Amino acid sequence: MPPGAEAQRTGLEPLLGGSLRQKAVWVDEAVCIGCRYCAHVATNTFVVEPDWGRSRAIRQDGDTTELIQEAIDTCPVDCIHWVAYEQLPRLQQQLADQEILPLGVPSPARPKRTLPRREPS
Repeated sequence: MPPGAEAQRTGLEPLLGGSLRQKAVWVDEAVCIGCRYCAHVATNTFVVEPDWGRSRAIRQDGDTTELIQEAIDTCPVDCIHWVAYEQLPRLQQQLADQEILPLGVPSPARPKRTLPRREPS
């Protein structure tokens, strides 16, 4: 390649495994219940975040499209989605702006529920 010439991106670069998907995979962590199904199915794409106990997509090229789709299909709360690559920065910012508590910790914003007590008869 001559000096100063820019390389043309084709999506077939070895770094991308030879192909470029049309969509990216995204986990809505606010909905995730931490079941770990996706991380067991597509081990190179999903990981359960240790502090919050929710799944996160860590690599877009970690597994085949079929394996990622299988992980999406196993999700019991439907929190994993295919999105356009252009949406990822907005979704990441939206996630950063949300208050997400670790799973299993009650939220202080929610009133404590108590069962109705009946008077002894």
